[in-house]
Amino acid sequence: MQDTPDVAAWAALLRVHAALVPVLDRELQAAHGLPLTWYDVLLELNAAPGRRLSMGELGAAAVVSRTRVSRVVDQLAAAGLVAREANPDDRRSAYAAITEAGRKRLRAAAPTYLAGIQRHFTARMTAREAAVVATALEKVLSAD
Repeated sequence: MQDTPDVAAWAALLRVHAALVPVLDRELQAAHGLPLTWYDVLLELNAAPGRRLSMGELGAAAVVSRTRVSRVVDQLAAAGLVAREANPDDRRSAYAAITEAGRKRLRAAAPTYLAGIQRHFTARMTAREAAVVATALEKVLSAD
C-alpha cells in the first residue's frame, strides 16, 4: 500500500514522538533527576492561574494520560514539588499546586528541556517549517 500524505504525516508524527520523548526524558533525568512526565506536570501547573489546577484540568492539559496524572502528582507531592489542596466547593476533587521547590526545579531544568527541543527537533527544520508544524498541529488540537 502506498502511503498517502495523510498516512505519511501521521506516521512521521508517531515516529518523531517515539524517538524524541525518551531522549528528552533521559536528558532531564541525567541533568536534574526530573522525568519528562514530572517536568510536563510542573510546567502546566506553573502556567495555570494561581499556579494550580484541578486533577481533571491537569489530566486534560498535561501530556501524561488522565489515568496516570494522579500517580505523577502523588510522586511530585512526595518529592515536595507539588501540594494537593482540597477543593472547598467539591470534596470529591482536589487541586494540585506547584510549590516553591517545584518552581525552583522547573526553572533549573528549563534550559536543558529547551536545548533538547532545539537540538533534537527544531534544529532539523527552518523557522518557517517549525511554524507550519506548530500551526498544523494546533489546528488538529483545536478541532474538537
